[in-house]
Formats: sequence, C-alpha cells, structure tokens
Amino acid sequence: MHVGLMEGTIRRATLAANLDAVVAHGVHHLQYHVSASAPPLAEIRKEMDAREMTISALSGTYNMIHPDVQKRHDGLRMLRSVAEKCEPLGTSVITICTGSRDPHSMWRAHPDNSSESAWQDLVESMGQALAVAEDFGVTLALEPEVANVIDSAPRARRLLDEMQSPYLKIVMDGANIFHKGELPRMREILDEAFELLGDDIALAHAKDLDRDGQAGHLAAGTGLLDYEQYLGLLKESGYDGAVVLHGLSEEQVPYCTGFLREKIAAL
Repeated sequence: MHVGLMEGTIRRATLAANLDAVVAHGVHHLQYHVSASAPPLAEIRKEMDAREMTISALSGTYNMIHPDVQKRHDGLRMLRSVAEKCEPLGTSVITICTGSRDPHSMWRAHPDNSSESAWQDLVESMGQALAVAEDFGVTLALEPEVANVIDSAPRARRLLDEMQSPYLKIVMDGANIFHKGELPRMREILDEAFELLGDDIALAHAKDLDRDGQAGHLAAGTGLLDYEQYLGLLKESGYDGAVVLHGLSEEQVPYCTGFLREKIAAL
C-alpha cells in the first residue's frame, strides 16, 4: 500500500509548485478534483508524469437521491464530464457517495434516507451513473457514509448485489461507518465491513474520528480509529493501492504521512 493525498490539501500558485510540494513529502499518489479553473488535462498529465506521480482516482460525488430530480440530472452530467477526463489523466476510478434526502447538504442525515422510495431513487440514479461508467470503461468507487442512504457496509453490499455491475466498487473509509453508540463495537464493525466489502475495494481513505454518528473529520492518527486493525484488514483483503489522506491541513501533512507510513510498514 502507498500513502496518498487528496489534491487541494496543499495549495501553491502554480501546478508545478503544488506537485513539487506534494512530492517533497514523499507522496506520489493523488485523488484529484478537476475544477473549472484547473490547467489543461495534458499539462496536468505531463507534470504528473515528470514527477512519477499517479492519479489514483477523480472525485465525482453528487447527491444521487436529492429530492429535486433536476439536481440529480445535473450531477449525472457532471459525472459524465469527470468520466471524460479519466483516460487523459491516466486513471480509471471515480469516487462517489450516494447522498441524502436533505435538500441543503448531502452530508446531513435525513429520516427519509432509510425509506423505500430513497432506495428506489438510488437504484435508478446508480443505474444511470453505471451506464456512464460503462461508456467510458471506468469504475465508480462508492463510499459508505453514515449520513447517506448507503450508511453501512450491509447497505453497500445490498446495493452491489442488486446492481450486479463490474463497474461498481467501494471506497473504504474506516472513519465513516459508525452510527450512534457503535464506537464500542469498532472491531466488530470493521471486521464486518471487510467481510462484506473486502473483495470490492477500489480505493482506501485515511482520516479519523472523535465521535460516532457522523463521518470522521479529523486527520489520520489524531482520533479514535484503530489504524492497526483498519490497515491490517486492508492488507488481508489484498488491497495494495493508495491510502488517501484527507480531512487534514497542510501543517498536518508531515505528521499524517509519517504516521501512515509507519503503520503500513509495521503490517
């Protein structure tokens, strides 16, 4: 496994300076978000190749069950635009989440997320998204998140089984799957997550948490997640890709990259 970083954690005036700053921390794997103001794709690829860097995934998250259907259509158009950028940038993975019925924030839980209508809307949206993935030969990596309609490993497994698509896989983030009262069962819940999803992991994330009932927002190594167990389960699953740090400041990058390298080396 390799230490990766979310693009945007380190910001400099130019792409070259930005990538130089990332490489200075020994990081050669990025999850990338291509903004409207980004340099041309060919320039990004050239600068990445010059530093022997790779893009592990592009970010393509949108609210797949937004109560406003037009918002879902807008998200699907955005996803297609991200898929078009995969081949030029040398990646084949797009990260997604499933969303919430909350009309203002897809990161806020809503009681209707567990409804049958939300599930059916998700299946419809996911089918459309997977048609895009098939068109471009890319993998959609779904991240379970406690505030989303897919809020647990069992729900993620149900969706994988229902969609039956080789283009749908998982982003594993151990800090995202603990509901209220579940932290005391951390070992059991992590074991279950990997038992259900371990064969379908396309990307791994690394951050931390200080409470259950919401996604983690702390830098890796500064909270309660059992990283020995989490990384050990990743290794046992056969995952050997990037473990992407996010939810950290630039000032935390030296500590978090060192923490993650040490834990990986000890496996």
